[in-house]
Amino acid sequence: MNNLQQSRFYWRKSLNALMLSLSTIAVVFGVFWLGWILATLIYHGIPALSLDLFTANTPAPAQKGGLANAILGSGLILFFAVIIGVPVGLLAGTYLAEYGQCGKFAAGLRFLNDILLSAPSIIIGLFIYAIYVANVNHYSGWAGAFALAVILIPIVIRTTDNMLSLVPNHLREAAIALGCPRWYVIVMICYRCAKSGILTGILLAIARIAGETAPLLFTALSNQFTSWNMNEPMANLPVVIYQYAASPFQDWKQLAWAGATLIAVFVLSINILVRLYCRKK
Repeated sequence: MNNLQQSRFYWRKSLNALMLSLSTIAVVFGVFWLGWILATLIYHGIPALSLDLFTANTPAPAQKGGLANAILGSGLILFFAVIIGVPVGLLAGTYLAEYGQCGKFAAGLRFLNDILLSAPSIIIGLFIYAIYVANVNHYSGWAGAFALAVILIPIVIRTTDNMLSLVPNHLREAAIALGCPRWYVIVMICYRCAKSGILTGILLAIARIAGETAPLLFTALSNQFTSWNMNEPMANLPVVIYQYAASPFQDWKQLAWAGATLIAVFVLSINILVRLYCRKK
């Protein structure tokens, strides 16, 4: 090894050590703040957990209560948002991957989907307010479900498009050569090959919309009572947390910490399930 090669070797080794050190510092920095946030949440949220939290409605100031109506409302809004958004996103992503690979129309749809994917959630809330809430003249659980569905759809579209694009073309060609119709090839072959990635994208999209507050402030608003009627204002955890955390009452702040803990546990559980499911696959 001559002097030039030796100097290059030491230069590359030093540069590698420097980049590895910077990467390690960045990881430690990010994990530190994440751990601090989780520790603070657990420290304040765990003592606030009780049976009343799941059985009693949101209380008036200086009274005991829980978050039963908010938990129910969040569950209903999230359920209908998934029912509305997942089929739309799945079918749109299937069109982009299977029928519009090279067309200008599909390229335009991908561009618009990317814009919608990065749109602030408060803008989507205002959009649903303008086209739905303002026309029916009242807030409702349906409006909240529509807003969350609009946030969920572009995530599912992007995931479905990317996962189906990874399916080898020779599988499609072999099935079509055997006489299978195009829809059968997509459902029985493409979906089966890409189901792990598609399901992962759907679960992560659900985790994304579970804690959205801004869209629900303009759509579902809130309700102090238990309600199964999606056509009325409906209590939900994000809005209750927002309202109670800013209140001057200590008991409301404790409920806000408890609600934040529930959402954090829900989102973390979904992410852990996704990791375990992908590892098994």
